[in-house]
Amino acid sequence: MGLSSRIALINVGVSIAVLGLKYVAYLLTGSIALYSDALESIVNVATSVAAVLALRVSAKPADANHPYGYAKAEYFSAVIVGVLIVVAAVSIFREVYLNWFEAHSFDAAPQGLMINAGAGIINAVWCVVLFRSGRRARSPALIADAQHLLTDVISSAGVLIGVALAMVSGWEKLDLILAGLVAVNILWSGWKVLKESVGGLMDQAVPSDTLGRIRTVIAAEATGAIEAHDLRTRQAGRMIFVDFHLVVPGEMAVSEAHAICDRIEDALEAEVADVLVNIHVEPEVKAKQLGIPVL
Repeated sequence: MGLSSRIALINVGVSIAVLGLKYVAYLLTGSIALYSDALESIVNVATSVAAVLALRVSAKPADANHPYGYAKAEYFSAVIVGVLIVVAAVSIFREVYLNWFEAHSFDAAPQGLMINAGAGIINAVWCVVLFRSGRRARSPALIADAQHLLTDVISSAGVLIGVALAMVSGWEKLDLILAGLVAVNILWSGWKVLKESVGGLMDQAVPSDTLGRIRTVIAAEATGAIEAHDLRTRQAGRMIFVDFHLVVPGEMAVSEAHAICDRIEDALEAEVADVLVNIHVEPEVKAKQLGIPVL
């Protein structure tokens, strides 16, 4: 089992534990704001399970039906995360609306607030672990979970402070206002996750810094060729796909051109993890700008 899968499994356990703590905090206080905080944790549990399934599918090797592998499965998980986040936000808005026009009271019991604070600390520590692991593994599923968890940590801190202020001031509507603000924050988080996931499904190019490294490697290793053009990249989960045209002298032997391609591929694999390179070799009559350095 890979690192991403192990982290994803631990994430399920952490999410369930935090959900239990936050729900106990809600039961002790009756606060709609703390209820919204607990509801967001239900989403964390669901999305952590989705991440486990997606990572297992994405780890499957390429086969005849999926020659480029299953890496995009992680984007489907991230889309599910985004949809569930939006559903959670709508549910909170509904609860705020139903309680706004009725007598609403809650008891900001210190035990409940302390339990909620403890759950928030656990989430904050785990959020750091998820971000580091997701970036190391270039896993959209883990990064999406980490982004949502960061939103949860921030909103939990705001809710906790706000509920304490509502108790001190006696303004009980503040509890509902806080719940509404949490819902807005959750909605924004869901939109960002959905946007990034759809970008991956639409074969979005690699980030500009990664593209710069790819161009530099090709330029440095293409000695003997005339130019490289029509460079294209796309990212699918942890996999990066690179293809371009390499123009060589017309009299160059096939074995020589092949050796240049091998040299470029080896260098790119050393520079960029999980990269798949496809090079189309062309004669010099196909050059677009004769006499210029490669790329």
